[in-house]
Amino acid sequence: MHSEIPQPWKAFLEELDRAIAVDPAFAGAAAHLHCVGAFVVAVLYALPRPTNDLDIITVEPFALINPLLKLAGSESALAKKHGVHIDAQARVATMPCNYTDRLTEMYPGALTKIRLLAPDPHDLALSKLARNADRDIEDVKMLARSGALNPDTLRERYADELRPYLVGRIEWHDQTLELWVEMITELAANRPSQVD
Repeated sequence: MHSEIPQPWKAFLEELDRAIAVDPAFAGAAAHLHCVGAFVVAVLYALPRPTNDLDIITVEPFALINPLLKLAGSESALAKKHGVHIDAQARVATMPCNYTDRLTEMYPGALTKIRLLAPDPHDLALSKLARNADRDIEDVKMLARSGALNPDTLRERYADELRPYLVGRIEWHDQTLELWVEMITELAANRPSQVD
């Protein structure tokens, strides 16, 4: 992970942090953002693909979602100033049921009214399974190349915490997972070994 929040995110989040501190809609509360998507892959795993949105699944307390989007959504003054924004469209992502138990804070202490929380890499990968777009596959490849994914853990978490809650094309999701496991295994086999 970068030692500090990279730009333009740093300036954007610091200004948002100051706005939250004085906005009466927040009543002094801190906003805990459950982040996913390319922002998390980029800052935690050095994804070379730039992104201009910080995808969130939710914010705690949830009552802060609308005030947060008013301050930092795609049409906000902050977004226009910094060229980046917070996007809540990720709320439709399907996450493993216990993902909150494995959240990790990114940049602890860097902001006073915002906590950026990232899912573990297996949960992050599984959040992309249902959509399975080209950019999702590239993100999973990046996670695999970094050594962050274990195929057995991914398969187990899918079976225990995601598959029972999926609707519709279950066999399609099963097949997608198996293709991903093959891809991850192949990338791991081709990864240069670490020398102590």
